[in-house]
Parts: sequence; C-alpha cells; structure tokens
Amino acid sequence: MNTNDTVRLDASALTTLAQRIPVPTYDRSQLSVGIVHFGVGGFHRAHQAMYLDRLMNAGEALDWAICGIGVTPADRLMQRALREQDYLFTLVEKRSDGVFEPRVIGSIVDYLYAPDDPEAAIARLADESTRIVSLTVTEGGYSINDLTGEFDARLNDVSRDLEPGATPQTFFGLITDALARRRDRGIAPFTIMSCDNLQGNGRLARRAFTAFARVRDRELGDWIEQNVRFPNSMVDRITPATTDVDRENLRTEFGIDDRQPVVCEPFAQWVLEDSFVEGRPPYEDIGVQLVEHVEPYELMKLRLLNASHQGLCYFAHLLGYVFVHDAAQDSLLSDFVRDYMDHEATPTLDPVPGVDLEQYKTTLIERFRNPGVGDTIARLCAETSDRIPKFLLPVVREQLENGGEIWRSAAIVASWARYAEGVDEHGELIEVVDRRRDELMELAARQGADPLAFISNRELFGDLVGDQRFVEAYLRALHLLHEVGARATLTALANGARA
Repeated sequence: MNTNDTVRLDASALTTLAQRIPVPTYDRSQLSVGIVHFGVGGFHRAHQAMYLDRLMNAGEALDWAICGIGVTPADRLMQRALREQDYLFTLVEKRSDGVFEPRVIGSIVDYLYAPDDPEAAIARLADESTRIVSLTVTEGGYSINDLTGEFDARLNDVSRDLEPGATPQTFFGLITDALARRRDRGIAPFTIMSCDNLQGNGRLARRAFTAFARVRDRELGDWIEQNVRFPNSMVDRITPATTDVDRENLRTEFGIDDRQPVVCEPFAQWVLEDSFVEGRPPYEDIGVQLVEHVEPYELMKLRLLNASHQGLCYFAHLLGYVFVHDAAQDSLLSDFVRDYMDHEATPTLDPVPGVDLEQYKTTLIERFRNPGVGDTIARLCAETSDRIPKFLLPVVREQLENGGEIWRSAAIVASWARYAEGVDEHGELIEVVDRRRDELMELAARQGADPLAFISNRELFGDLVGDQRFVEAYLRALHLLHEVGARATLTALANGARA
C-alpha cells in the first residue's frame, strides 16, 4: 500500500478504514460503561474486549462497554496511547499460513489512570452502572502466598493501602473503597470477574479481597464475602507482545497507523461460571461457554497449555531459540512436551465435558508451531516464579501421591534452575525477568557447590526438596544439563536415563 494512504487510527478514520478492514458497525456514541477492567494489556484486548466487540456488532450489550483503570507505570503509557486513538485499537489475527486478518475493536470507551485521580477511579467503580469489574493482573497479582494459599499483604506493596487514611494505590484498595461506598449507599455490589491463569481464579479472588477488606473493616469483609460474586473462568488465546515490526506491517500492508495494535493467534476460548450479581452480557451468543463448573477446563488449560509452555521455554532458551514456533518445530523439544502432556499432566485430569483431550493436545502443538504469531521464548520465560508453582508443581504433587511419572516435570524444574544461572549454552547472557530475579539467580549461582540450593526455596517449592523420588529425578536432569547440555539431556532422558 502507498504510504501516502496511511490513516492514523481514531474515530474520524473509521469510515475510511471500513473500505480496508472490518471496523465497528455499531454507533459508539450510544455505548455506556458496564464493565471496569484492571490490566488493559494485549491479552485483555485480544480476548474479553474482542468478545464484547462481537456482541456489539450483533446489536447486543451496548450498555456493557469497558472502562479501563490502570495503576502501574506501564498502564499510563497504554492509557495515553489509547486515549489519543479514541480508545480504538487494531486486533490482528495471524494464521499459520501467513495470512493476517486485522479488525478494529471499539468496545473500550474510557481509560482512567488511578494515580492521577484516585477519586475518579473510585467514583467510576462505585457508579451504579458498573456491574462487572474484571481483572487480568497476572498470576502473581493477587498477593496469594504460593505455599500457604492465603492472602499476604506484604506482597505487591498491598500493605500501603491498609495504612490508616491511605489513598488507594492498588486495585485492592480502589475496588474495596468502591464496594464500601456502594454498601453505604444501598447500591448492589458489582461482580468481580478474574480472567487470570489461576486454578479457581474466582475463588482465589474472593479469598484475597475478603481478607484485604477484613484488615480494614471486618464487617465490610463479611459483607463482600456474602454479597459479591466471583465467577471462576478459563481464558485462552496466545497473545505475544506487540513489536515495532507488527506496527510497521500494519502500516505498510493495511495503511493503519496504530500505536497499540494487538497480535494474536486465531484460536480463542472462554469458559465462564454463570454467577453474576447484576446481570452480564449475553456471552453465550458469541461462543463463550457458560458452565456450572469451570474446574475441569481450567485444569486442562493450566496443566496442558501453560505448563507445556514452561516445559518448552527454558530448554529452548538454553539452546538459543528466540521464537516459540522454531522451538516447537524441533522434534526433540516437541516430543518431550507431548510426552509430558500424555504421561504426567493428563493422568491428573478428570474428563472435560465436550473436549477430546487427545485432539486438544495435538492442537496445542500445532498452535505452538504457528510462525505467524511470532511468540517469543523470552516472554514464556518471564515471571516464572508466578507460573511454575501454579502450572507445574500441582502436577508433580499429584503424580507423586499416586505413584505416577514425574521425571519430565523434574527436568522442567531443572531447566529453569539452569536458565536462572543467567548464561546460555553459547555463553550469551540471559536476561532473567522475574519479581524474584535476584533471589533466584543467587540460588542458581550456588548450584555448583549445593545442587539442591534452587529447590530448597520453600516459598516456591514447599517440601519437594524432601521427596527422594523428585530430588533424584531433579538432580539427574540438572547434572546432565551442566555436563552435556540441553539437547543431549533431552536425548538421554528420552532414551531412559531417568530417575
């Protein structure tokens, strides 16, 4: 496309862009906010905002538009960029055959940056029109101690919001203040809908919010527990970080200048417990599965997709892979991941209504191999301390209890420990991105003298360091990684060198 035809994305450009790609067919001036969302990143926009946009294009849910609220410095950048585009953004689905399918999404209509005006954020949450508050705040954002399973106000600086007279700085403080106002004004509470990768995400959100509120006001905590609903959900769509290359491709191929486009795979899934206080959009009309029990679906996703990403990424990083699709096309890596799925994860799963698990696993490998998505190994390796304890270690514990195989899971943990040393097999430095980075790298640096140093961290691994079968499998894999490298380790393990 001629670069002179490039159009800057905002509301005034929709008529022109409609000749090139799909754009909202609804009148956005007629939308009203019904959902407030914390964590407006790529995934939320590729998933929940996309589903709502589909409903709106069908003439439904026009009173359920989204207002984002941000609390972190990264949120400020997103808020500014979207505001300049009238909160529009381009969603680009990347198919495995190289075809890109962009569309403009219009279901977000406002975005408040809470540190600039906490009162405005609380007022929006307390407004009667707000009936759902949804969250994608990462697995570690709920301040739940991985070992005890209980809320810990020391995590994520949440304790600042519990000081007398404090101005709320976290989503916990903002949401709890708003619920207190609604209670005092006789307004029904909103539903809190977690969309993060956590087993029982609604149940954990309930535990965290009620515990936080009770520190401030026991009666408020009791009221929240009795009156607010926290539906469990399972969400799925691979959404890599947007790059400058993605922005340039959108500009050159489709003539769209968008500061914050989102790229994703074609696949999307949302399984949601149908439990809401003041209604919800008719999600079932656009393919969301409304169910009574989400657990079979969430365990399937966490232990097959999310844990398999962990099974792939550290070995792949050590081998020098940059992109997920390249690593997944390496048969040694993909066979290892599939064997983990078949022999360690699947035995811990109950039947999943309406899902053929064998086909699901085959589809996962195909999704990992999609070169169009361009997902990076580095993204999968980030924030591991929030992921391995939630995705993989529950599989280990169930398999140990039932006498099942655990050597692949132990090897995955060992690959993380080797990765945390900060240097790959080619001598290149690894940028470890994790909120526990310094602690993890210090433990990994001690492995030469104390091979159990890494898994002796009981906050992450609990008592696994005391389980002889796990320890033997872990030490075997870690020794091989140091002595012969990642590829030879996988080969040796596959050939029977397993504890």
